[in-house]
Amino acid sequence: MVSKKKKKYSSGEGAQFMTRKAALKKLQLSLKDFRRICILKGIYPREPRNRKRAQKGAGGIKTLYHTKDIKFLLHEPIIWKLRDLKVFQQKIRKARATRQFGQMRKYLRDYPSINIDHIVKERYPTFVDALRDLDDCLTLCFLFSTFPSIKKVPRDQSLLCRRLSVEFMHAVIAAKALRKVFISIKGYYYQAEFEGQTITWIVPHHFSFQPQSKDEVDFKIMSTFVEFYTMMLGFVNFKLFHSLNLVYPPQLTAGFTPETDKDLVDEHAYVAERIAALNISVAKIAGSNEVEELPEIDIFQTEDGDPQKLEEAKLEVEKVKNLKTMFKGLKFFLNREVPREPLVFIIRCFGGEVSWDKDHFVGATFDESDESIAYQIVDRPSMDKQYLSRYYVQPQWVFDSVNARTLLPINKYLMGAVLPPHLSPFVDKIKDQVYMPPEERALKDPNFKPLDDEPSGSDIEEASDEDAEEKEEDSSEEDDEKALTRQYQQEVAEDSTSEDEDVKDDLDPEKKKLAKEKKKAMAVSTGVTHKENPYQKEIEDKQAFRLREKLVRKKHRNLYKSMKAGQEQRKKEIWLLRKKRRLHDEKVKEEKKAEKRKQKMQALEATS
Repeated sequence: MVSKKKKKYSSGEGAQFMTRKAALKKLQLSLKDFRRICILKGIYPREPRNRKRAQKGAGGIKTLYHTKDIKFLLHEPIIWKLRDLKVFQQKIRKARATRQFGQMRKYLRDYPSINIDHIVKERYPTFVDALRDLDDCLTLCFLFSTFPSIKKVPRDQSLLCRRLSVEFMHAVIAAKALRKVFISIKGYYYQAEFEGQTITWIVPHHFSFQPQSKDEVDFKIMSTFVEFYTMMLGFVNFKLFHSLNLVYPPQLTAGFTPETDKDLVDEHAYVAERIAALNISVAKIAGSNEVEELPEIDIFQTEDGDPQKLEEAKLEVEKVKNLKTMFKGLKFFLNREVPREPLVFIIRCFGGEVSWDKDHFVGATFDESDESIAYQIVDRPSMDKQYLSRYYVQPQWVFDSVNARTLLPINKYLMGAVLPPHLSPFVDKIKDQVYMPPEERALKDPNFKPLDDEPSGSDIEEASDEDAEEKEEDSSEEDDEKALTRQYQQEVAEDSTSEDEDVKDDLDPEKKKLAKEKKKAMAVSTGVTHKENPYQKEIEDKQAFRLREKLVRKKHRNLYKSMKAGQEQRKKEIWLLRKKRRLHDEKVKEEKKAEKRKQKMQALEATS
């Protein structure tokens, strides 16, 4: 019996991958609909090991998908909805062309809508899975909440993002789940913790939207992502509010309803409405109790039996407990020049009360003249009217206090003071190669001194005095050592002579000779210092390291190479950051020198 010849590329990578053109043909979809369904279902192009085999011998670089993923899409109900949409669009187009406007209105009224609830449940079977994948969702929703009505982004979508983002912020406030904050050029970084999952997102700085001159960003694709993320965030908010015994949906201010959205033409009025909504507590479910605090940590015996890890966990729980009530019972008043939204969100997350000038913005809860105000946040060098019953601090004090998990001393953050460096709390402690700026190293190590700093005359004199003292100490130590060795040798010699006299009569001349030789061999002599050549030692270490690299097994060699490549990449990034910092410091020094020269010239001109 002759066996049937197997076709080429019918197995292996040739059968595992499919080009985008073949996928469109199999699904009978347009490129636009195919992109949309892939974004909603979470299907992305794949990189094969052998591109030539995966492309069935074709040259060039093509977009490839797993064949199983495309077959998986064949059973998706949304594909039939997309086909229905296509049919309705053709009918509407035909009715408009034939001027049958009654029929066109009927088609628009019966236009089918796409429901993607089942896709959210399919991609995130449990609530923890959704929380784990919430970072990009929140970042994109907060970004779209700042967009006005533009061509590729529907107005209803940006309005929905505004409402959902404010609802999530209310959930964070109610749960006191905020852990870290940071201000950067990109915006405000926040990190919250729900059910053991850390969620990090970015809220952009609020600037007036400027449309792009070129189509560098595809807003249509971003809008498709937001379509899925809004549905996902709605599910998450619903679950969070019910776990916190809060009524969902919350009754927010009038600025979040589609009817009154047309009245808020001014963007500043919308921002004021959103901040006012953050300053009001949401309603609780009738008859519900307060959310219980974290229970006491149970003591279990760990596998390695390390009590240090258990102590660190207890300490962390205690710090988080103190952080949640850090601003409890304190009242804050915000001046009109400070960024209100992040400060209101942060202060309310830790139990504080906030207000501002009611003549400028809506939602104020108490006046500036209230004597119970503990802190007033200002961002100006001086103020005409000040109250003795409160502290006037700059906004950075709030952010740094949250990261330090305690109320920091205010002497460095007073009005008009030069602020300390604002360091990022998002540092990975597990990584072995991390760039640490000089300010952070100075805070951790008080004896640290940057290498680039030029020492002044007093520093040079102090350094020379210290060197002289060190040399004197070294010479005195050497003299003491020499005296001790001499004394020890004398004692050994005396002991040996006394022993010789005792046994002189009992031993033969040959035995005496052997005993003297043994004693000489056993005598202690002064040691000679051996100086190592550091260059030679470095060469030997490198050679030994290369030999150890050759001992790596073949199956682990690729993993080892990728680890080494990652180390080199991190080393390069650290080098670039240091270079950037050095250039910045040199520029600042030059500016200071130029300013001093200018002042000297002005002083000389004034005296002349």
